[in-house]
Amino acid sequence: MAPLRIALAQVNATVGDLDGNAALVRRAVADAAAAGADVVVLPEMMLTGYPIEDLALRGSFQRAAAARLARLAAELAEDGHGDRHVVVGSLGTAADGRPTNTAAVLRGGQVELVYTKHHLPNYGVFDEYRIFAAGSDPVVLEVAGQRLGLVICEDIWQEGGPVAAMAGMGLDALLVLNGSPYEHGKGAVRRRLARDRAAQLRCPLFYVNLVGAQDDLVFDGHSFVVDAAGELVGAARGFVEDQLVVELPGAGAPPLLPAGHTVPARQGDTEQMYRAVVLGLRDYVVKNGFRSVVLGLSGGIDSALVAAVAADAVGPEHVIGVSMPSRYSSEHSRDDAADLAARIGLDYRVQPIGPMVDAFEGELHLSGVAAENLQARMRGVILMAISNAEGPLVLATGNKSELAVGYSTIYGDAVGGFAPIKDVLKTHVWELARWRNEAAQAAGQTEPIPWSSITKAPSAELRPGQQDSDSLPEYELLDDVLQGYVERSLGRAELLASGFDPATVELVLTLVDRAEWKRRQYPLGPKVTAMAFGRDRRLPVTSRWREQLAAMAPGPVDVATPDGVQPRPVDAP
Repeated sequence: MAPLRIALAQVNATVGDLDGNAALVRRAVADAAAAGADVVVLPEMMLTGYPIEDLALRGSFQRAAAARLARLAAELAEDGHGDRHVVVGSLGTAADGRPTNTAAVLRGGQVELVYTKHHLPNYGVFDEYRIFAAGSDPVVLEVAGQRLGLVICEDIWQEGGPVAAMAGMGLDALLVLNGSPYEHGKGAVRRRLARDRAAQLRCPLFYVNLVGAQDDLVFDGHSFVVDAAGELVGAARGFVEDQLVVELPGAGAPPLLPAGHTVPARQGDTEQMYRAVVLGLRDYVVKNGFRSVVLGLSGGIDSALVAAVAADAVGPEHVIGVSMPSRYSSEHSRDDAADLAARIGLDYRVQPIGPMVDAFEGELHLSGVAAENLQARMRGVILMAISNAEGPLVLATGNKSELAVGYSTIYGDAVGGFAPIKDVLKTHVWELARWRNEAAQAAGQTEPIPWSSITKAPSAELRPGQQDSDSLPEYELLDDVLQGYVERSLGRAELLASGFDPATVELVLTLVDRAEWKRRQYPLGPKVTAMAFGRDRRLPVTSRWREQLAAMAPGPVDVATPDGVQPRPVDAP
């Protein structure tokens, strides 16, 4: 039994880019060969990108993927790697013609072996059960006398199936291809699961994961290897392309890292969330062909954080920040916006909205919430005009807390093509901002976010003296209730049993339930928690179910301002 070097190639695939993804495979295999690898393992559906959703159902795409896989096998042989075993996630076709999620083993210019994913997730962000046909047979790859089991992602999350079937097959290692999206705290869960499966099979486990972003999903990489006892052998970095090479000596000896390889330091949860948001924005911009982004700079913490994220994602020279003061904009907010722009070095512009608001009010004679919403909508018109004229992607700057309770103006501050902090609660916004400044300080760089934007009380500044806390609970309390109601799906009774004040629970639940129509129209944004609005949480817009709250008149609410937070009709959907 000869020792094997196995390379885990953590790469950033793009959905539908068959040629581009094949080029990534060829590059990864060349790098692995230079490191002496005998087996190269790439992530789930690497060749097609992931998730491909209903592209999998198109016959034209199925045929193109099959042809590209065959050509890739030939190209690898032409590159001089025909003697290596390359395991690539791709799209296959079942006997009945349905698409399958597969792992193809390429060797000698041919597709030598194919494994079909058994367990098809049908929860959260996944709809695989609707799209794919499931496999039923375990597959073991034999290389130099060593037996390597193949499975794909969900196959190790569910009991039974191929892992249980391979328990008595004398495996020397289990190779797991993954397209596992990032969410806060998920890394520790993966490691525990890998430890359990390694113990079940009594062999090391090699876990390779995608890196990169696809629409609202972020894949964090963090590929790793554990030995038969579940102890970490090696790990790849998070949120970047990387390659991890581990030697499998054979004869029951534990796997080991080649000389010179080290395990990267673990990133803290706050840093990981920040890097996930940056990667989510960067890939959305790059993969959709944008060259720059534009956002409104209010001087507040949300737009400040989004500006910092945007600069880290695409470079400050590709970020346009627009200050759009009204008669209610405070001097310190205008100063903070200018200070932020100077710290980051972005393209800073000032466009007062007063004359435009005055023109509308002169014709429509608006007051109250309608007048406040008008200010937000004028700002949205300005940003979209810049986008139409110059081509940048408009970024919405709202956070998850605001999105939950509808604290935004539809067609106003909710306008945009992407929302980087859409899944970040307000309290986490402050945490991310502090972390980013502290990281800059530690690196001897200019702190990108003015500390005054972090410490001052949040306000929409659409009327004199306005503060968010006028009509909303303090964000620490609001976020606690939202985590219970939205992320843990607790009902009114459970929230009250947790010790929350009945009036607070009633207000928050009312606002959350009645803002569903508005959330449906909000831009995409990267998922960073276990329960993001969108694919994770799908509720009807039209519904009379309430968590035993006081009776109220039906109808949607537009709550751009604290006045608008009250549960009364403002905008029709």
